[in-house]
Amino acid sequence: MSVKTYPIELPLSAFSALRKSPPEFIQEMKYAAAVEWYEAEMVSQDKAAEIAGLSRYAFLTLLARYSVSAIQYTPELLDEELRHARGQDRP
Repeated sequence: MSVKTYPIELPLSAFSALRKSPPEFIQEMKYAAAVEWYEAEMVSQDKAAEIAGLSRYAFLTLLARYSVSAIQYTPELLDEELRHARGQDRP
């Protein structure tokens, strides 16, 4: 995976809000963004893990820390899966 660095401006008081050093704060921002984007179904689990800089297993652990379900089923997708499991999707 290639990486690109972008500067970001944050007020100095932001670091004390989470009681984190600047590198720890930035990492926490990556985690929060990846979890939020995953929960909003904007990115897949694999992509969110990549954004967070974690393995998929570690990302699943992170989801638990944020109290976010690792299973993201819409009612429509769940219906489709149930139809498939019952064999009702066959021609």
